Amino acid sequence: MQYRPLGRTGLEVSSICLGTMTFGQQNTEAEGHAQLDYALDHGINFIDTAELYSIPPKPETQGSTERVIGTWFKARGNRDKVILATKVCGLSEMTWFRDDGSPARPTRGQIREAVDKSLKRLQTDYIDLYQLHWPGRPVPQFGSNPTRWKTVAGEETPIAETLDAFGELVKEGKVRHVGLSNESAWGTMKFLAEAERTGGPRAASVQNAYNLLNRTYDTAMAEVSLREEVSLLAYSPLGQGYLTGKYQNGALPPGARTTLFQRASRYQVPGAEAAIEDYLAIAREAGLDPSQMAIAFCLSRDFVTSVIIGATSMEQLVTDIAAADITLSPEVLERIDAVHQLRGNPCP
Repeated sequence: MQYRPLGRTGLEVSSICLGTMTFGQQNTEAEGHAQLDYALDHGINFIDTAELYSIPPKPETQGSTERVIGTWFKARGNRDKVILATKVCGLSEMTWFRDDGSPARPTRGQIREAVDKSLKRLQTDYIDLYQLHWPGRPVPQFGSNPTRWKTVAGEETPIAETLDAFGELVKEGKVRHVGLSNESAWGTMKFLAEAERTGGPRAASVQNAYNLLNRTYDTAMAEVSLREEVSLLAYSPLGQGYLTGKYQNGALPPGARTTLFQRASRYQVPGAEAAIEDYLAIAREAGLDPSQMAIAFCLSRDFVTSVIIGATSMEQLVTDIAAADITLSPEVLERIDAVHQLRGNPCP
């Protein structure tokens, strides 16, 4: 396992981060604990969660993932061995996060309520990386980096207010560092400029989707990451499982996330299946597991600090963590780029 700098924080995080959004819905508490044990035993020191989780979001399971991690911390007594990341909701009409039933907004009051609840569920008194899950302003699509722009209007929370609230939590010791998620180049630079202007906490990272089907981060955000030392924490490296090939030709394997929840519209668009088949062919011909090739590709990018994996079975987890030891040949990388030139970003 490699360890890479997290922004300018001085922290070194494992190149594989364990994502946990299935804990409390697809995975039981015992299964979550087993995954956490295996990850820690295999060099992973970085765990990511969110107040929103588990997925799909609904009132009765909100916060369940943080609770599973919290009972694991309590049972193992190993909080000091983990760099813990969680998130607060951005702009949303979901109303079950706040005690007064307000729609979610990254305002000072809501952020304070959110962090106190997260700390309680996680059974810890500090969070290493506290992230804004998505912007507090209207954006064209979830992920903030569309291939086709559409202007949207609506209510927004000023970046200055969100950053000021984060700054208060850092001063109080509840949060060590802050980060962004599903953010654009404009939004990232605005957060950085506001931190420089006010002396507030500097964004250490951006957690955005990045995979063979969605390399929109390359266009503008990669340069931001490299020049500003804002780490990319790449989520969905397997394209919600589509890059494993298990959904090809309309297949719906029992127990798979798309089979259960039908929440994969990003990967069910024209052009996606053909692109996936091209990438699967590269893996087959190179003798590579397609999951490991997809993860290893993300790890090969110099602007990627850590790749967030998620698994519902231990078999998946073992395969995905082992990708940290794989280096793709120049020939494989050239073939991947050739497919990207042809297919583009079908699933932004």
